[in-house]
Amino acid sequence: MNRMTNSFRALMRSRLSLLALVAILPAVLWAVVPVGSLGASTDAKLSTLKNKIEKTQSEVDKKKGTEDVLTTDVAAWQHKINGLQSKIDGLQGRQDEIEVGLKRESKQLNGIQDDLRTQRRRQVEMKARLEEGRRVLGQRLFQLYRADAPTLISVVLDSKGFAELLERSEFLQRIGEQDRHVITVVRAARVDATINANRLGTLENRQQAITSRIKVKRDAVASIKGELVTTRSGFDKSKERKAALLASVKADRHQLEGSLSQMRETQAKIEGVLVGGGPIRQGSGSMIWPVNGPITSPFCERRAWESCHPGIDIGVPGGTPIRAADSGTVRVASMNGGYGNYTCIAHSASLSTCYAHQSRYAVTVGQNVSKGQVIGYVGCTGLCFGDHLHFEVRINGQVTSPLNYL
Repeated sequence: MNRMTNSFRALMRSRLSLLALVAILPAVLWAVVPVGSLGASTDAKLSTLKNKIEKTQSEVDKKKGTEDVLTTDVAAWQHKINGLQSKIDGLQGRQDEIEVGLKRESKQLNGIQDDLRTQRRRQVEMKARLEEGRRVLGQRLFQLYRADAPTLISVVLDSKGFAELLERSEFLQRIGEQDRHVITVVRAARVDATINANRLGTLENRQQAITSRIKVKRDAVASIKGELVTTRSGFDKSKERKAALLASVKADRHQLEGSLSQMRETQAKIEGVLVGGGPIRQGSGSMIWPVNGPITSPFCERRAWESCHPGIDIGVPGGTPIRAADSGTVRVASMNGGYGNYTCIAHSASLSTCYAHQSRYAVTVGQNVSKGQVIGYVGCTGLCFGDHLHFEVRINGQVTSPLNYL
């Protein structure tokens, strides 16, 4: 009976143990599975992110290539515009010279026009004198006719015109002295009128020639200049279109580069977590580790007979965020020879930390930073042979082992 009781108790203990195992199994699985899943999920996200970065970088490179082509095009159009502008400026100089010459010819034309007005007044006066002489001579001939001077009348009738009559000697011999004076006046008036009419014709021809010459010169220069200005306007529009397209491409590239920068920061954070096992690594000292990774080159003090490493090198991927080991004020953030992009933070009057070989900065000189704040990103600037962070701790400017503070 006791044996059966003991067997029953053993069986019950076995079943209870099995039930307990079944009860805690989900919790065990829940604790184990997410970790593996998290790692796989993070790797997948990182892979997807890298693909996006690669694609975006390719697009940025294409945009840069397009920018180069458009920049060349804009420069070419500007060169053409400059050439046309030189021609336009040359034509403007030529136009100015023509205008100076035209002013001289205009003065000459004004003088000719004054002469024309004077000669036209004289022409009117001469015509009046000629008409008056003809009137007086006509009256005198009528008087001779009434005086029954048949011989003189026959001379008048045989003449083909008034001008021929004045030139016939027998007519002049048969008239009196007073009549001869009248005829002389009429003859002089007729000659003056003819000469003045010829002069008027000459002046009018000169006026027309000068006016035509002025118009031809002005029209020629204006036509060429107009064509060049029109062509330049077309060139300007072409250049403006190219420049607008260039600005658009640059804006797209800047936007892509902004996205690329954000993705790379995300990549660096993910890689930093994967490499270091967490975003911030707290050691036993007062400072935190600036990045999470293995020491690839330890610290050793400098001695007179040898050159040693004045800090520690921590191996992490490029782009990994670098965190301030402690709160303080940024004193240096610049390129520094073999240190490359170099940042130093003063934590007190004597204590400071320095971070070398950064790919880029995230802080500026004079900025106050808190412990754990991102101050830059891991790179390989300056004298280095691969992405890593060179980290130093200084007391009154002298390096000391960072491990005493981490």
